[in-house]
Amino acid sequence: MREVIATVTDGDLPDLLPLMRGYCDFYRVAPSDEALLSMSRTLIADPEREGTQLIARDDGGDAAVGFATIFWTWSTLSGSRIGVMNDLFVAERARGAGVAEALIAAGVERCRARGATSLEWTTARDNYRAQRLYERVGARRDERWLDYSLNV
Repeated sequence: MREVIATVTDGDLPDLLPLMRGYCDFYRVAPSDEALLSMSRTLIADPEREGTQLIARDDGGDAAVGFATIFWTWSTLSGSRIGVMNDLFVAERARGAGVAEALIAAGVERCRARGATSLEWTTARDNYRAQRLYERVGARRDERWLDYSLNV
């Protein structure tokens, strides 16, 4: 499959929402459709400050088969802007066909264009398929850190 990767626009939202819902289902969380669409609309409205979403479509450019969300932030440890790929999801029917690799490559390009020095992300400890993909594209696992969060 040859995929087409594009920046999400308002016109993509009906195709993007089922992918975001599939991603949330995978991680067993259930934000509302309104909350997911609000996030996407915020990224569309202010990509320079907030970040960007990418959508992957199949050969014909018709069916949406994957997405990635990249947020902009800074790293004190490198003294530079970085991209954080908060989401990467490919529909089951398109897995193993290079879509995830293409989304990551497009994310790297967006980071370069933005002046970010790295693209960073986390995954679940038991998401072994994703970990194999990340190693295949040359990403390095960083064992120095543990993720924490507080609900506010």
